[in-house]
Amino acid sequence: MDWKFYRPEFAADHAPEMPAGMMTEGAWSGHRRFAYDLVRFAEPKVMVELGTLYGTSFFSFCQAIKDAGLSTACYAVDTWQGDPHTGMYGQINDGIYKAVHSFKSREFPQTGTMVRATFDEALPLFPSQSIDILHIDGYHAFEAVLHDYTSWLPKLAPNGIVLFHDTSVKIMNFGVHILWDQLSAIYPHMRFHHSNGLGVLFPKGVPDKFQDVLAQQHKLILRYSRR
Repeated sequence: MDWKFYRPEFAADHAPEMPAGMMTEGAWSGHRRFAYDLVRFAEPKVMVELGTLYGTSFFSFCQAIKDAGLSTACYAVDTWQGDPHTGMYGQINDGIYKAVHSFKSREFPQTGTMVRATFDEALPLFPSQSIDILHIDGYHAFEAVLHDYTSWLPKLAPNGIVLFHDTSVKIMNFGVHILWDQLSAIYPHMRFHHSNGLGVLFPKGVPDKFQDVLAQQHKLILRYSRR
């Protein structure tokens, strides 16, 4: 298995725009090292994430792209208005958007692109079969995440990867775990249970370089579960 475990320094950890602990202690924080290593291993041409908030995942992707000198185009799609699960941002709405935009513009001006729109509004911006890695982390009700998956799946490239966050959350009306159970029963996959759960799905085939990774996924699950 050619997978490499890097020891990255995340610039976002020291961003003055971000609330203290946001990058290191949030729900997505435990997946940053995997996200970084995934990008460096997969070397995607196009990445899109649906749902960004303060950018913990987005900036992990961007950091890997920058450090490796990749030409990957990485997009963050969000309204920065909130939803019933994150809460509606209200008057701090533009404050969050401006904080993310300020840091991105300074650290990743040529790497990350913020798309302030609903997920459906952003769909026409991406050609069919153009996205190599799609990260779904929007509103987590079952009907919402199912809609996000089915509407964006045609945009996924052959052998593309879909990341689902919150696969381990079973409170309120979170339904990602339901969709994940359905999809993982059909398609090759890998899943991390820590940090609210992260599912890694291959719905359009598995690239050759990932065959060994999936066969030895227990090594990755054990390694990344140690924060």
